[in-house]
Parts: sequence; structure tokens; C-alpha cells
Amino acid sequence: MNAEVDQISIQQFSEKAYLDYSMYVILDRALPNIGDGLKPVQRRIIYAMSELGLSAISKHKKSARTVGDVLGKFHPHGDTACYEAMVMMAQDFSYRYPIVDGQGNWGSSDDPKSFAAMRYTEARLTAYAKVLLDEVKKGTVDWTPNFDGTLVEPKLLPARLPNVLLNGSTGIAVGMATDILPHNLIEVGQACIYLLDHPKATLDDISSIIIAPDFPSHAEIITPKSDIRTLYETGYGSIKVRAFYTKEDGDVVITALPYRVSGAKIVEQIANQMRAKKLPMVDDVRDESDHKNPNRIVIVPRSNRVDSDALMSHLFATTDLEKSYRVNFNMIGLDGKPQVKNLLNILTEWLVYRIQTVRKRLQFRLDKVLERLHDLDGLLIAFLNLDEVIRIIRTEDEPKPVLIKRFNLSDRQAEVILETKLRHLARLEEMKIRAEQKNLEDERLKLEKILNSERRLKTLVKNEILEDVEKYGDDRCSPLVERSIAVALTDEDLNPAEPITVVLSEKGWVRAAKGHDIDAESLTYKSGDEYHSSVKVKSNQSIVFLDSTGRSYSLLGSTLPSARGQGEPLTGRFNPPAGAFFTNVFAGDDDDKYLMVSDAGYGFVAKFSDMLSKNKAGKALLTLPEGAKVLNPKIINSVQDDMLAAVTNEGRLLIFSLNKLPMLSKGKGNKIINISPARVASRTEFVVDIVLIQMEENLMIHSGQRHFTLKKDDIEHYRGERGRRGNKLPRGFQRVDHLSVISKEKEQA
Repeated sequence: MNAEVDQISIQQFSEKAYLDYSMYVILDRALPNIGDGLKPVQRRIIYAMSELGLSAISKHKKSARTVGDVLGKFHPHGDTACYEAMVMMAQDFSYRYPIVDGQGNWGSSDDPKSFAAMRYTEARLTAYAKVLLDEVKKGTVDWTPNFDGTLVEPKLLPARLPNVLLNGSTGIAVGMATDILPHNLIEVGQACIYLLDHPKATLDDISSIIIAPDFPSHAEIITPKSDIRTLYETGYGSIKVRAFYTKEDGDVVITALPYRVSGAKIVEQIANQMRAKKLPMVDDVRDESDHKNPNRIVIVPRSNRVDSDALMSHLFATTDLEKSYRVNFNMIGLDGKPQVKNLLNILTEWLVYRIQTVRKRLQFRLDKVLERLHDLDGLLIAFLNLDEVIRIIRTEDEPKPVLIKRFNLSDRQAEVILETKLRHLARLEEMKIRAEQKNLEDERLKLEKILNSERRLKTLVKNEILEDVEKYGDDRCSPLVERSIAVALTDEDLNPAEPITVVLSEKGWVRAAKGHDIDAESLTYKSGDEYHSSVKVKSNQSIVFLDSTGRSYSLLGSTLPSARGQGEPLTGRFNPPAGAFFTNVFAGDDDDKYLMVSDAGYGFVAKFSDMLSKNKAGKALLTLPEGAKVLNPKIINSVQDDMLAAVTNEGRLLIFSLNKLPMLSKGKGNKIINISPARVASRTEFVVDIVLIQMEENLMIHSGQRHFTLKKDDIEHYRGERGRRGNKLPRGFQRVDHLSVISKEKEQA
């Protein structure tokens, strides 16, 4: 017989299954509860350890024993994940207030996951764990069956302090995450006390007490107070932490690292920069950390002239010596729903939980007191009528109902009388009963007064918080300090500004010679190669290379090979198009302006910064028409005052104001002198040379061995609108080789 089967679509099944999984991950795995600040695995580890008797004053037991109990009784998941959760609660560099006291190798700040296997380590609870466990057996918690229904476990632990803030939490659920940073116990405790005394307190009042998170590290929190205030108001944000350093005999000594940052990783990051020649001012870096000094990294500057503060600012910007931590106060509230809460809501809601917990504890104790008083009333009746009680017990087959009827006792009282041992029937016991009655009656009155008064209940909660603050509180570890923004040093700052001469050969080999008094043409070149061009610059300047296709490439002068050899090919540094060769090398400051021209008669003005490119394939700077070639770029003194003179191979000269050309970052540019594209493509006509001249300067025309000078009146004859054909030069000077500019002073000399 076929059983009935419900049929649903795959879409419905998938949606329900994924939703169930999502809710499980959110509520039972990834997010902490506001009540005790713990995830389920953490709560089960702590409770299992308490059940094993692993208090702070007991002997340590093997971690494998604890993990076995946790998995076998409460948490049917992987042993590795469970043990890692236990390890984290034992690491004083991970938890602000560790809950587990480990013995053995529990990892280090350099490598938190370097802990030994659980069969080698031993553990017990810390004294702080009493904050979470002290009231478990006092009627304060709700119990739920474990995974197989054979045991019960607490839904929440009765935390005496807001552990969710003290130790923080991180976790990734489905569609949400949490990042709660640790805080200082004294500050959080004082904020709770202030809220109990001032129920209408504002977030500003609380923020003046809890000034910032407090990491288990002495690194500095440098986030502005206004940003921290916004973070506490929204529940979202980030906290920036910076390493602390001092100066010792010229060396920089880092003594505190940001939260969960490895000293070994910092040394590696600095060493990588040194190998890449990005820290020329650093001579050495050493990790001198030991048991006495857990964090001690020594940075040795190359000389005492190095600005240590500027160096550290650079390292803060480029290494994990400064780190940002995301904040997301997402947690499960008392209503069982995940929500991002602000600081005031967290403390207010936790105090509601704490007051409820204390009320349960007092009520549980009151019930126990009333039960005991009831029992003592019955015992006292028995002592006052001892002979009759003994007779009934000796003679009656069922003494219990007879006792109840004879002395008007309850069933419980009769049971207590019957279970009393003979040795407790001495007259001295009556005195003890009356003394106990008095003490319990006093306690009953006290408990009822507290339970019937909201003010007394809050006072009790406040006093207990104050007691725990004095017992477990400590000074703030992470100081809140105002610091300037870390700025990475530029390549120019990192490299000394030494004069160099960059030499480019015909075959595209490059090198840099120290000094500006270098005769570049007299240097030795590879066989079949020769001098092409050179430029005098500073070693911290960028050098631009232009290829035959109009693409620009850039390198820092300090990265070029020495001129003591024959250099290296630029094709090893760049990836120019097939068949392209390098035609020009030049340099300048970012705001310097250059005239970019093709011999097709097109050009534009470009900033030097627009020519730079970090791409190995370069930047398409100058677009060349068919058949055109790149002319040497010309540096511009003044766009407004300079005039541009362009001459073709047919002897046509045109002069016009440079401000008629546009300023572009790349492109073909505007027409300078009118040449037919077909004639350019066939190389029949093209621009031979261009120069920039000013009003007080003269233009010299060079044609073979001959030359002549165009003075002011002559120049006016060749001036015209940009893009015109220009006027012909005199016969005999129409085969122009190049143009040059001479001042009047040079001409007179």
C-alpha cells in the first residue's frame, strides 16, 4: 500500500529549505544573543566546562575531554570548529576578557592558528567565567532539550555583565553579518549604573562614559570622537587603530600593534618595500619580540637625518601598522529577532534582561525559603508533640495520613517528619530549628521587599554590577588619541633628488648617468647602436618616452639602470606595438606644458602629467594620420605669449599665436598648417620642423650649409591664421633642414 505523499514544486521546496537554513544560521550559529553575548557553540562550551567542574580553582583537564563532552551532549558538529571556538576564548590577544584559561600552546599573536591539537592542550574556566555561570543553578535560565532529548541545556547564560560589548563578536550569517568590537569593563559597567540611576539618559551621556572600543592591545584608536559618536548612534561604522612607537637611540621601536595584527607580517611588509627599493631611508628592520616584550619591532633608519615621523606616516598608510575595523552591532535581541542596535539600545535592553534575571533569582530563592519555612513549621510541631508523633509512627500501619489529620499537616510536612532521623530528635535540634526559622524569616522579608520595589531591585542590580566592576575591571588598553591622517610618501619623496642624465640610444636602450655634465655621445654603445637623445633631470622625476606610433610611457628616474653599463632595452620595461621604436625622451614637472605635433601638421598642448602612464602598454597620446610621424615635443614657456612657427619640406612657413591650439590630454589635435592628407600619406609633403618663438626673438632658417634670419618685420610676412598653407620662403631656402630661435642679444654678440 502506497503511503500518501505531499507533492510540492521544486521552487516551493527550495525556498522553504533555504529559508529554514538561513534562520538556523542566523539564530543558532552566527549571531550572538544580547543577553549573554555568546553564540550557541560558545555557550555550550562554557556550560559543558562548568558541568565538568572546570572552575578557575580546579585543575586543568585535556581540551579533548571538553570538546568531546560538548559534541556528545550539546553540539553535534565538527570537532575542529568547536576547538577553534574554544581556543579563541582562551587567547588574551583575541578576547578582551578571556573565558577559558589554557595550558599549553594556544597560539600566538603572530599566528593565532598555531595552537597545538586538543589532545595536547589543557583548559579550565577563568575567574571571569563566573560572570556568566554563577547564577545558572539559581532558577534564572530557561532550559531546552539537547539535540537528542536526553539532556537539557540553558537557552541563555545569566550574564551579570553585558558580555556582548565586553568581548565583542564576529560572524557571517545568510544575508547579514556582525562585527561587535570589545569594550572596557569599567566603562561599560559605569554606563549601566548611570542608566539605572538615569533612565532617561541620552546617547551623548553614555558616549561620554564609553568613549570608544577597547582592544586587548595598547595600539592607539585614532578615529575622531565625532565619528565614534555616529557609530554608536547608528550601529554601523569603522574604527581606525594605529600602532604605537617610540624612538630609541635614533631607531624607531614599535611596541604595540593593532588588534589581531601579526608582528611577523608587519616585518614582511616592510622588508618587501625595502626589497622593492621603496624604503631607501630604512637600513634594517628587526623583530625583537619575546616573552618580556610581546611586541617589539625595531626599524633602523639609514641616517639620523631621516624624518622618523614622516617614515612612520608612510608605513601607517602602506602596511597593517594602521588598520580599520568594521563595526556592525547586529545581534539577536530579547524578542529573538536579529537587529542592528545602537549603543543606548544595547545597554537598555541588556539591563531589562539583567533585571528579569535577578527577579527570577530572587523569586527562586524566595520559593526555596518559603518551602523551608513550611518544612520547619512541620518539624517544630513534631518536636512539640514528640511522644505522640513517635506513638503514631510505631502503632499505625499508615502513619502519614494519621499525622496529617492529627496535627493538620501538609503532605510535604508529614513526609519531612517521617524522613527525620532519630539522632535529630534531640532537644538541641529544636533550638536550631527556631534559629533557622528566624534567619529564614528575615531573609523572606528582605526578598519580598526587593521583589515588591522596583527601586530596590535596581539598586541590587547596580550594586552587583559595581561589585563585578571592582572585581574584574581593569584600565583601558587602547588609548583614544587624535592623530593626523597617514600619508604615503610619493616616489619623489622616497628617492633622493640627485642630478642624472637619461640617455636613449637609436635601438631603444636606456641608462642614467649621475650628474648633468655628461657627454652622452661619447658613451660606449652596443655594436650597431649609437646615441639618439638625452635629457637632464632629477632622479626623483618621471621620465617620458615617446614611440613612433605616438604612445607615451613613463618611468621614475631612480629606477633606470646605471650608465656604467650599456643600459637595458626599453622593450624589457614596456610593451610597445609591433614594429614601433622609441623616438623621444623628455621630462618635466606635472604642470609643465608641451607642444605635441605630428608631421601631418596637427598638434595640441598637453600637460606633462597627462603623458604619464603606469601601463606597460603605454598611453595613446598623439594620434597619427596615415603616413605621419611624431615630431619632437617642445616645452612651452607661455601659451599666451609664444608663437608657433611650422615649416614644410616644400618651404612653406606659417607663424601664428600658440593660444589658438587647444589643450588636450590626448588625441590628434587641431590643424596647424594645411597639408593634403594624400600628400602626407605618400610622404610628398610634411612638416619638417616646428619651433616656439616670442616677440623679442628672431627665427633662423637652416638649409644645408646656408642659413638666414627672419627679423620682426620679416616674421610678420609669414604670420597667418592657424590651418592656412603659409607663405613660401625665398628661393634657395625652400629645402629647409630645421628652424632655430635666437634672441637679439645672441644676434648682436
